[in-house]
Amino acid sequence: MKFLPKHTLAAVAVTLFTWSCDTAPTDESLKAGLKEDVTYLAADDLGGRAIGTEGEKKAAEYLAAEFKEIGLEPKGTEEYFQAFTVSKPSNPHEEAVIGTDGEGVKGRNVIGFIDNKSENTIVIGAHFDHLGMGGQGSLHRGDSAIHNGADDNASGTAALVALARILKHEEHKSNFLFIAFSGEENGLWGSNYFVKNPTIDLKNVNYMINMDMVGRLNAEKTLAINGVGTSPSFVPALDVANADSLKLVTSESGVGPSDHTSFYLQDLPVLHFFTGQHEDYHKPSDDAELINYDGLLLVVKFIDRLVDQLDAEPKLAFTKTKDSNGDSPRFTVSLGVVPDYLYDGKGMRIDGVSEDKPAQAAGLLKGDVVLQMGDSTIVDMMSYMRALSAFQKGDEVLLGYERDGEKKEVKVVF
Repeated sequence: MKFLPKHTLAAVAVTLFTWSCDTAPTDESLKAGLKEDVTYLAADDLGGRAIGTEGEKKAAEYLAAEFKEIGLEPKGTEEYFQAFTVSKPSNPHEEAVIGTDGEGVKGRNVIGFIDNKSENTIVIGAHFDHLGMGGQGSLHRGDSAIHNGADDNASGTAALVALARILKHEEHKSNFLFIAFSGEENGLWGSNYFVKNPTIDLKNVNYMINMDMVGRLNAEKTLAINGVGTSPSFVPALDVANADSLKLVTSESGVGPSDHTSFYLQDLPVLHFFTGQHEDYHKPSDDAELINYDGLLLVVKFIDRLVDQLDAEPKLAFTKTKDSNGDSPRFTVSLGVVPDYLYDGKGMRIDGVSEDKPAQAAGLLKGDVVLQMGDSTIVDMMSYMRALSAFQKGDEVLLGYERDGEKKEVKVVF
């Protein structure tokens, strides 16, 4: 299998590396493919892949070409594409209207299918859009710049393509629907549109796997998996699939800030894979050379083994998770930190501090573990979120934290 460069926009018109479609991919070829895909999608040429831009269109065309070369059946409304339009209301308190007609932002999901003649279909998804030049979602301070989004989410998109290559050569009892979503950064637009306008019968969907930011596996090989409470079959299967001794940090909820939420709200079991937040999140510095490609391959192989393990079971039972009834905390203030979502100790460990925010003003640093906010004891992420939701702008609170094993206190002004 020979890989050739894919670094120009012209690359989307042709297949630029040659796979033997009759031969299952090797670890070496998969890793090379992951690197090529991330490098292409996160290149400056694509301008950050914001929905409705030329770069996003080129990314969609590139992925459609990949799906075709792998041999996936087109499952969009126009070959591999499912186009949608988002009309943004002038009233900021109204939701965007997602459809196919009218004026607005144009986006496209990219959808391919492996038909194993089964009654059950597994959906595997990842969003391929990002922030373009920054804008509202950016954490960058300074002049506008291209946000290449290598981890968020060229990494998940590359993993999607790699899994399609693997599963095309394996025997399974289930069908597979591969979806690259657009508009995730703006509010799960692409996945929201798909579940309301599915190109297959959602009654046949067994479960959904979502990969969002899976390119920064750390030295401890920590992999966060959200949604494990959405089916009783998940936790036992995860343990069996963990042949590479990954450190699995799990949470039960099927609701989160990524595309799996759209499927969970249709009463479908979901899993969201995530290798953790970092200081380059939503900044121009999220570039391809920072991706851990060996780690990304480990995530892909883990998911492949998990699919194989779950394939031995009948259709999975769905379970609603306890924090999914619409009463999630609502925030009017921010501490101005990036939480360490992979931390499994007591408290909320800080993975990054934003400029000109309350945490920075109070002297909090990366690595500090928040243990107390006013009268609230912080034992995990959810208790931190609940405590934070109680404060208003102008409030002062005594915050207790641990730094290098020493307990400290500081006053925070929101």
